[in-house]
Amino acid sequence: MNKNISLCLSASVFILSYFISISLLSNYTPMKFILNLIKNRNFILVLSVVLGLFIGDSAHSLKSYTTFILALVMTFSMTNLRTSGLMPSWGLVKTMLMGAFLNFVIYGTIMIALASWLIEDKIILYGFIVIATTPPGVAIVPFSHILKGDLEYSIKGVLGAFVFAVVVTPFAVSWLTGNDGISSVSLFILMVKTIVVPLIISRILLLRPLVKRVNQARGKIVDWGFALLIFIAVGLNRHVFFGEPELLLKIALLLVVVHFVVGLLYEKLALRLVKDKARVMSQNLLVTIKSSGFAVVTSLTLFGQEAAIPTALLAIFVLCYLLFLSLRMDLRNKHPNS
Repeated sequence: MNKNISLCLSASVFILSYFISISLLSNYTPMKFILNLIKNRNFILVLSVVLGLFIGDSAHSLKSYTTFILALVMTFSMTNLRTSGLMPSWGLVKTMLMGAFLNFVIYGTIMIALASWLIEDKIILYGFIVIATTPPGVAIVPFSHILKGDLEYSIKGVLGAFVFAVVVTPFAVSWLTGNDGISSVSLFILMVKTIVVPLIISRILLLRPLVKRVNQARGKIVDWGFALLIFIAVGLNRHVFFGEPELLLKIALLLVVVHFVVGLLYEKLALRLVKDKARVMSQNLLVTIKSSGFAVVTSLTLFGQEAAIPTALLAIFVLCYLLFLSLRMDLRNKHPNS
């Protein structure tokens, strides 16, 4: 049975790779197709999962570099957050508080409640607690543009959630895990290394002499750095992917509910109260998208490789949800009256 499960898992990953490849194939020569394929963030993420499953033994030698890799990824990711227009005002504070509420209170409460109910393994549960208290994914900003969301609202919401994370996450994780082998101080130091310092450096990278080259390099560094973190998380736990199908199904079910069910339900309810579709799309992203890279590194650093299993799957489900939203928008554009 375990062999069948592993084959199904591998097949599903390759099927996803196939559809990504087909979407890139049209109007390209073979060489252009290959070049565009290795630049495509979706394909790169799927490739990192496949390599982690089949040649993941080398991930052990990379484990000690995860904090540095994350800091580099976060530094370039945060150059997406342009703060020039963020003048202090009640509207700014209100949006930042809303971003923190959606990304931490709603997402975190649902995640921890479901994980406490479904997951019996304490270390795996700690992985879900890390996810619940992880900062939002910076991908919210570019996808707000892609999905016709409110870009300014998304930037303010993401910044609010990041500020909230730096202040609250160290104490929240310590409290929710009962200070099980960690201290809030050690987690705060980790967050300074991977959020505060990268944010400061990212402001320097946005200076005029550097910004053009940073914009050119950002996508490659973020995509491949993030993929390397996922490769490490999957590689360290490949025995679980091939040997514990029941646990994987529970984790997958939980992530489907928290992203697809919660995201779409929130969107439907919000559209009844707020007629601004762009703003609701931004809120949809804020209530569903977490920083998978930060979750991977924090889980590995604080609780060990087993706690990183949910975070590795998180990256896959975040990708699937963003692909779903993109495909849904394309279908609506092609059939506006349906």
